[in-house]
Amino acid sequence: MSYKSDIEIAREAKVLPITQVAEKLGIEADDLEAYGKYKAKIAPSYWEKIKDNPDGKLVLVTAINPTPAGEGKTTITVGLGQALGRLGIKSVIALREPSLGPCMGVKGGAAGGGYSQVVPMEDINLHFTGDIHAISTAHNLLSAMIDNHLQQGNALGIDPRQITWKRVVDLNDRALRHIVVGLGGKLQGVPREDGYMITVASEIMAILCLSRDLKDLKERIGRIIIGYNYAGQPVTAADLKAQGAMATLLKDAIHPNLVQTLENTPAIIHGGPFANIAHGCNSLRATRYALKTADVVVTEAGFGADLGAEKFLDIKCRIGGLKPSAIVLVATVRALKYNGGVKRDQLGTENLEALAAGFVNLQKHIENLQQYDVPVVVTLNAFVTDTEAETKFIEDKVRAMGCEFALARVWEKGGEGGEELAKAVLKTLEEKESHYHPLYPDDMPLDKKIETIATKIYGADGVIYGAGVKTRLKKFAEMGFGNCPVCIAKTQYSLSDNQKKLGRPTGFKITIREVNISAGAGFVVAIAGDIMTMPGLPPVPAAENIDIDENGVITGLF
Repeated sequence: MSYKSDIEIAREAKVLPITQVAEKLGIEADDLEAYGKYKAKIAPSYWEKIKDNPDGKLVLVTAINPTPAGEGKTTITVGLGQALGRLGIKSVIALREPSLGPCMGVKGGAAGGGYSQVVPMEDINLHFTGDIHAISTAHNLLSAMIDNHLQQGNALGIDPRQITWKRVVDLNDRALRHIVVGLGGKLQGVPREDGYMITVASEIMAILCLSRDLKDLKERIGRIIIGYNYAGQPVTAADLKAQGAMATLLKDAIHPNLVQTLENTPAIIHGGPFANIAHGCNSLRATRYALKTADVVVTEAGFGADLGAEKFLDIKCRIGGLKPSAIVLVATVRALKYNGGVKRDQLGTENLEALAAGFVNLQKHIENLQQYDVPVVVTLNAFVTDTEAETKFIEDKVRAMGCEFALARVWEKGGEGGEELAKAVLKTLEEKESHYHPLYPDDMPLDKKIETIATKIYGADGVIYGAGVKTRLKKFAEMGFGNCPVCIAKTQYSLSDNQKKLGRPTGFKITIREVNISAGAGFVVAIAGDIMTMPGLPPVPAAENIDIDENGVITGLF
């Protein structure tokens, strides 16, 4: 059987003018800043009208560790939002913005799939409203001001060997990971080692996603530590007088973006940090806007629950004062069999033994989420190759762990295929109370926070610290950052820091090779294993299949 591609389905959708989508939320035309007919930014004037409204219920969608077999977390998120709308529930979807890095690299588009997509799909996956470009520009302005300061006499005494602020670009470009700048003579700057990260790993992205308003954004930018002086004291963006210009470049980017699903359900898409190298959640502003306008808000966190959900629950909810009412954990029969050792070309064959072996990955994620005292609903993103015996096996195991269970067929049927899941979520919201709390307290020492995540979430036996890491953590505490949450950068493919260890690894330790302070965002970053903040392109990049014809019709974006 042949299926239409995502982009073909999206192109056939009956898309409403964005003003009509906004009307569903009570947003008037004067509260929108339109970017064409089908997307708009929500103006600050709207917040003043809704800020005193009671909050709706917040539902987080997360998943098991991603595999080549696919899980479809964003597709489930979109489909669940559509299904709630079909059941008469006033719902809003809150998502991250896709990065051009994976779009042109490994995974292609990130706007859902099949009949559960957000549209206009091409715009969302490419430049959208320019938010990520603005973040890149603001970030690199600070880089330019650092090097200019060195060139103009270095009045702050910045030690070029201790500059921690790298440059960014929103593409996978491994050749830029480690570079030398300032070559070519005295007039070309001061030579020093530098490097690039992908934009979505930028602290500016994290700051944008955690800021309450423009004032808070500017203050957070001013607190960014760009490096240290010769005396070992931190140097900030405010020391360089950069925060005003940087915030000015972000004056539009800070406003959430409104679009719609294929079924015209409102979707707020804003901010896009990766969950493996950053905190992996859409902006607090977007989530707050959604909570004030809807009865149920469906949001997602990137990659597996050990990364995105942990950071949502321990960083975003802590900083933003959010209280999730339920968590939807996405899995597939195929992915669980892959975790059980089945090769990709054999995933369509029934194999209960492998399913049992791979179920331990789902089991661990359920146990992890239950530590936060938030009710969990498990959903299987259904494939045509799934058998009744396989589905029943998982359902029985899941229900025995105290979770609701539902099948989802949203890729094939859109909101209709998500009604079983939507009903399970509504039942959970009605019958089970959330007593959300973070995994660790603010005043726990930084190294103990890292060890708590490693042991309680990853299942590690402990933590191995690289040279100087403990010393830097002690220094961060002395600088006043001891109460910050921790953002661990780790591979998404395994609960461990070794991407080849599938299932539920045991008998391992997490290696923390580097730590940095994101003073503006308000968290400490711990880099585990060999995770890179600048990904590379695969042997056959998705960009090779993307094209545009003379009429402007785009192909290849899935």
